Amino acid sequence: MSLESESGLPGDVLPGVLSESLHAELVAFRRDLHMHPELGNQEFRTTAAIKERLEQAGLKPRVLSTGTGLVCDIGLAEGEHPSVPVLALRADIDALPIPDTKTDCAYRSTVPDRAHACGHDVHTTVVLGTGLVLADLHAKGLLPRPVRLIFQAAEEVLPGGALDAIEDGALRGVGRILAVHCDPRVEAGKVGLRHGPITSACDRLEIALDGPGGHTARPHLTTDLVTAAARVAVDVPALVGRRVDTRAGLALTWGRIETGHAPNVIPQHAELSGTVRCLDLEAWRQAPDIVHAAIDEVATLHRAKSEITYVRGVPPVVNDRESTELLRRAMVARRGMKSVESTEQSLGGEDFSWYLERVPGAMARLGVRRPGERTVRDLHQGDFDADEHAITVGVEMFTAAAFLDANGARG
Repeated sequence: MSLESESGLPGDVLPGVLSESLHAELVAFRRDLHMHPELGNQEFRTTAAIKERLEQAGLKPRVLSTGTGLVCDIGLAEGEHPSVPVLALRADIDALPIPDTKTDCAYRSTVPDRAHACGHDVHTTVVLGTGLVLADLHAKGLLPRPVRLIFQAAEEVLPGGALDAIEDGALRGVGRILAVHCDPRVEAGKVGLRHGPITSACDRLEIALDGPGGHTARPHLTTDLVTAAARVAVDVPALVGRRVDTRAGLALTWGRIETGHAPNVIPQHAELSGTVRCLDLEAWRQAPDIVHAAIDEVATLHRAKSEITYVRGVPPVVNDRESTELLRRAMVARRGMKSVESTEQSLGGEDFSWYLERVPGAMARLGVRRPGERTVRDLHQGDFDADEHAITVGVEMFTAAAFLDANGARG
């Protein structure tokens, strides 16, 4: 399909194709971020690096009031209220508290127990690169509509730095918002798209169990807390899964169980922590009550006292149909029909959902798997890495989306 048929513009004038020199610069920028990962709300170096490069392009980014993260308008004077709704492009800039285990990588993390193992360095570089391309086009009088860049802190910190960015005015004047998320299952050069829910809700759960300890020779005189913790670990997820429609995908999974110090001593305290994930928005709203009730039932059965900390996380990311179609058209215009594939809803959580509670938008799964690579380097693993061709793909898709969205808004 030609660019003209997708966009209403002649194919040879749809701007935003990345030059080799800019691609090389962006790869270097991404590798620098990869070597210097920073956790949520601590991204001072990352924020400064983004700000400096945007200012070099003649833009005026504004650091968010939390001290990390920033927003930057292209095509709007400072303080100017947009006459048409702005298209926003969002990137998350924080890293994960896990070690980088890559052994054959010159740009592996230099910070102990910190790694960009979720691809946020790629997301950031894609939005930065898009900003640089659009700034150049604006300087030439070719940008048809204002675009806002949102570099958001603390996506990995529930309930997510998106809420801080929104409170700081990141969505003021925005009519649509787009984002990408790295997907190691999708080959670089392609994106995965889905209308409707594309991620799940995600909450965090902490449980403390207490009871009188004692000798393992006399469990009948104590609260057998190890058994109580084991039953909570096994029985509560089963109960939770049976108290909503199974199609809602409500799932409780443990990440930590800790109790006891000696083989012949029944402990007085146990702790469990995990996540609650849900595919369905209505079931997610019911989840805290369902989980609380199930824990209380099992703990009481084993004479354990329970203290529950249920931390609300994020709702599902629900892609708007029109925004998903915009991303599809942009990708097809750049790389043809075969560059887009359908993707399924995942159980991963993403605070991009908070933006979509307020304005329409969509998230694309950006392919980062090297062509021919059989081993999938999964997200949140220390050996995760991305094919850097994905940076060019993301930038060109976003720049095409900016022009197609403006063209649609005019006509």
